[in-house]
Amino acid sequence: MFSLFCYYLIISILLILMFLALTLSVAFFTLLERKILAAMQRRAGPSAVGPAGLLQAIADGLKLVFKESLRPSSSDKIFFIAAPIFTFVMSLLAWIIIPFGPGLVVVDLNVGYLYLLALSSISVYGIIFAG
Repeated sequence: MFSLFCYYLIISILLILMFLALTLSVAFFTLLERKILAAMQRRAGPSAVGPAGLLQAIADGLKLVFKESLRPSSSDKIFFIAAPIFTFVMSLLAWIIIPFGPGLVVVDLNVGYLYLLALSSISVYGIIFAG
């Protein structure tokens, strides 16, 4: 039988693979959206970064990371910084109950729908925290 360490190792690997798949799919759909909009507007799409614009999503991410952060002076610093992190974590926690195949589920809950509804209602607090 599997030891507890092997179980947690497999769960960790599945979570990392799920995170990578989500990240890559967002990058792909961003590129696809830009290409379609460029074709609709009859202009050149993203092709300056990498071959055929494949690195455009990474360039956008780096630009976002190094962009100057503006915080309203009357806001609470802790809540203003923690709110997007809280919302992001809540959205990732919703993915752990979704099965990806027979036996390929991170957590098998009997109350999966209730868990999903609870997480979706809690994630709204991130927007409220940000002000």
